[in-house]
Formats: sequence, structure tokens, C-alpha cells
Amino acid sequence: MKFIVLFLLPFLIFGIEQNERPPMTSSQQFNLPLSMLYRAHPWHGPSLGGQAPEFVNCYIEIASMSTLKFEIDKETGILKVDRPQKYSSVCPCLYGFLPRTYAGNRIAEYTRQKVNDKSIVAAGDPIDVCILSENIFIHGDMLVKARPIGGFRLIDKNQADDKIIAVLDGDLAFGTFKDIGDCPERMIEQLRHYFLTYKDFPEQGKTSKVKIAEVYGKSEAHEVIRRGYQDYLDYIGQYTNRAD
Repeated sequence: MKFIVLFLLPFLIFGIEQNERPPMTSSQQFNLPLSMLYRAHPWHGPSLGGQAPEFVNCYIEIASMSTLKFEIDKETGILKVDRPQKYSSVCPCLYGFLPRTYAGNRIAEYTRQKVNDKSIVAAGDPIDVCILSENIFIHGDMLVKARPIGGFRLIDKNQADDKIIAVLDGDLAFGTFKDIGDCPERMIEQLRHYFLTYKDFPEQGKTSKVKIAEVYGKSEAHEVIRRGYQDYLDYIGQYTNRAD
């Protein structure tokens, strides 16, 4: 009997110690910050990047050639299916938005000046970005670093809805592009065709009211990004400054 007790004693002590320990899932055990415990909202969590606007962080919603239209749910930050792409118009590149940007009053005013149209209003969304890359991506919901080289001054139903064009940082085929003039014209036309037609519904006899007023280069893209960031600060300030 004495031998059995001595043999089992270490196991009994180990079991007591284990029962006294807090669960391994407890955040208090490691005193971790909330940013390490919960996933950040893709729009509000990641920064635009320390090298912005020369290089920017981009959240990808849609992989190139996807037959599904994805978009972020603004309330939850979850990527959701907006709609299947019913026709042959599919996005020819990675597509998403720039975190902590907002197409607000500064963007709208800038567009009004550029196109001489006082009816232009703010789109009220993060600034969209198209990323050129030779690599194959099978899904979205990820962050990438990219270099803006230009963009489309796109107007959708009188809303200023710029589309920044960027290249994936380090990409072997496109990574050396510095400005919109480095991009082959056929790629610009492919992107232009997509945005001018992706909201068309032929069976309903409806065509989208989208127009591209201008294709611009890197310096203009940087200005749009700077204004979009300032618009975001204004937008988010209405929540951070509330008394409740």
C-alpha cells in the first residue's frame, strides 16, 4: 500500500496544480491587449501605412476574375457576398479599399473643381483601389502593400467615386511601375471597360450611370488619398467626439 501511495503522489499533486490554474483561453492569464485578442475592423483597424501615400495598405475584397461581387459589411467588418456577377464583366485585378479613408466632402469638392460640375456629391465610402499583380490570388479578405500610380476620376450617379490604380509592392511584372504612363494602355482600357459596364443589367434594359471623367497619374492619386484620409478623420470624429 505504501508503495502505491508513493507512486501515485506525483500524479495527484500535478492534477491539483492543473485544476488550480486558470483556463488557457483566459486573456487575463497573459494580460494581452485587445488588439491581439480580437480581429480589427478592416476599414478602421489597419493604418493606411507609414509610407502613405507613396505606399499604402490595401484591404482586398475581390480576387481578380472572381465571378462573385464581394464587399465589406460596414457595421461588422465581415466580408459578404454582394451579388454574383451575372455576366461576363469580371474584375481583371485585385479590388478593395484603402483603410482609414473616406470619400467625403473634400473628395467631392475636389471632383467638382476638376470636372466643373457643382452637382457632384460625396460617395460616402472608403476609397476604392485596384491592384495590378501577376500573381494568382484565389480569395480576398487580406491586406497587401501597394504603390499608387494613378486612378480614375469616376462619377457614379453624381457621386465622386475615385478608383485608385496601384501595383503590388515587389511584384515581378508590375512592381517597377511608378506612374500611370508605365502601365500598358490595354490594361487601362480593360479596367475602364469593367467600371463602365459592371453595373449594367441587360435583361432589365438598364445601363449604369457611371462615367470616367479623367484618367490621372501618381501625383493626383496621392492628392486624392490625402484628401480621403482627412475626410476619414472628419467622418470618424463624429463618433469619437460623442459624449455617450
